[in-house]
Amino acid sequence: MSLMQQALAAQRGGRLADAEQLYRQALALAPSPEGFSNHGNVLSALGRKDEALAAQAKALALRPGYLEALFNRGNIFLDLRRGAEALVDYDAALAQRTDIAALWNNRGTALRQLGQQEAALDSYRRAAALQPGHANALTNCAMMLGELRRFEEALTAADRALAAQPDFAEALYVRGNALRDLGRVEEALADYERALAQNPHHPHVLNGIAHAALLLCDWDRTARLTRVLPQAVAADRAIQPFVLLGYSDDAALLRRCAENAIQRAAPPRPALWQGEKYRHDRIRLAYLSADFHQHATAVLMADLFARHDRSRFEVSAYAFGPDDNSPMRARLEKAFAHFHDVRGKSDADIARMLRAAEIDIAVDLNGHTLDGRPGIFAHRPAPVQVNYLVYPGTTGAPWMDVVLGDRVVTPMDQQSFFSETIVQLPGCYQPNDATRVIGPAPGRAEAGLPEDAFIFCCFNNNWKITAPVFDIWMRLLTQVSGSVLWLLDSPAAPNLRRAAAARGVDASRLVFAPRLDAAAHLARHRLADLFLDTLPYNAHTTASDALWAGLPLVTCHGKSFQGRVAASLLKFAGLAELVTHRPEDYEALALDLARNPALLQATRDKLALARKTAPLFDSARFVAGLEDAYAAMPR
Repeated sequence: MSLMQQALAAQRGGRLADAEQLYRQALALAPSPEGFSNHGNVLSALGRKDEALAAQAKALALRPGYLEALFNRGNIFLDLRRGAEALVDYDAALAQRTDIAALWNNRGTALRQLGQQEAALDSYRRAAALQPGHANALTNCAMMLGELRRFEEALTAADRALAAQPDFAEALYVRGNALRDLGRVEEALADYERALAQNPHHPHVLNGIAHAALLLCDWDRTARLTRVLPQAVAADRAIQPFVLLGYSDDAALLRRCAENAIQRAAPPRPALWQGEKYRHDRIRLAYLSADFHQHATAVLMADLFARHDRSRFEVSAYAFGPDDNSPMRARLEKAFAHFHDVRGKSDADIARMLRAAEIDIAVDLNGHTLDGRPGIFAHRPAPVQVNYLVYPGTTGAPWMDVVLGDRVVTPMDQQSFFSETIVQLPGCYQPNDATRVIGPAPGRAEAGLPEDAFIFCCFNNNWKITAPVFDIWMRLLTQVSGSVLWLLDSPAAPNLRRAAAARGVDASRLVFAPRLDAAAHLARHRLADLFLDTLPYNAHTTASDALWAGLPLVTCHGKSFQGRVAASLLKFAGLAELVTHRPEDYEALALDLARNPALLQATRDKLALARKTAPLFDSARFVAGLEDAYAAMPR
């Protein structure tokens, strides 16, 4: 048997170190394109990516246009998340043959890395058409349809993948995602559990389980996961930082999780900005977001965008999320000097647009949230890159320079938990739109509430509700006769009713509210008496909603950013007395307000006055402070 045959046998047998040495010896004696390409595959499997690329280049030098080497090199580029280079090789291979399903499938993944979702879906579909039983291609179709929010189609595609390969963990995981996004969270959890049973080392399934458990308020499961997740983060499992925020207030753990996520999602790229000094007459400021439509982020920020001082700032938007044709979208488009719809453009393309526009300060309004695009910032398109507002924590990204906060959410003694430099705004870090319309309040009966009861409410997403907080709430219901707890409806409602009954509280005392448009939602706050906050993840926009609508809120000051937002809002509204620092004090204050009508009315009166006088609701003052912070950032 020749050395080349021995090398091939070792490769097929999984003895990669032996194969690598044998290929090296064989190629020294008899160079061949096939040998170099196979050697490159072994080197890639051993993690030696640069050497693997060099080996494929040698194969192509010996045989220009060699299809196998083009495909193999494309795969290495794909592993390195260098999608543009992978795409060039796949297209060169497809110029020779268009009947190879694997080529179309991997090309789809390169396009997905580049943010070209529709093109990626088309490529995956070509693969599935060539090989109808190609479970991986069908699963990728399902994944892309999910990312495009076509959830029913995603579910159908995942079902097709599982028909082809019933035990395929990736298809089960992707099917779980589709079910979750359709609100069928119990079914999603079952699929995630099946996927984990099939592949205990699947990189994303544990995160799926953790997310679903939060959404369902499945506290037996979340208790177990609270012990498991720190180990998963330490082992660099793919835990989404935003999911971890619902479990932990350990700021060091949250930073480690964010850094892990960045390394997976967006490795550093060659910097587009190389230290040039721009000499603009105004600061060129760009906001980047997937949420420039009817969304909580837009609700908070629309007035801010419109109020920027045009004599000091030239303000641009780069929108990579959906255009919902809403009045909010139209309002946002008018608020900026330049509004760029960059859907379908790659991270690199958007980064090049920012560099070509000589943007001075680029602001990431997503961070580790749904549809965030950290890869744009990985290209370093601007001198100053800012993490602001939407993700309440560090990005963990070495190319992000600043996190904007305030003295409550980001005290300077927390700097070690942020990869960015903390910059504190003079007031609350969160903007408020003082032009928000509050509709006419419905009657209590219309909202499904008892006429004469004390109404505790929490309009946070139910996934923020933890067992310790719920225990406090149930004790409050027990001690305040006839009171009810008003929550948003969600797939967790049945579990919450069962949890109430298990704590000796009639489940009918939990009232679940449907989702309404913004004006109607603000209006119904006026039916409630007291808003009860959550930990470790506070009310954020929901706290702003409550205060703007005149509803007092009681919070407990948390240990990390996501648990301090309501405290910041209250302090800058002049209502610091509603901020507690221990759960028992939180409970005692809520009980005191519920039992003391005069104290509650005085608090309401103080809040009504604050809407006219407090820094929290002074939009002009907020914008001036934010602009001064931007202007002080070294460029």
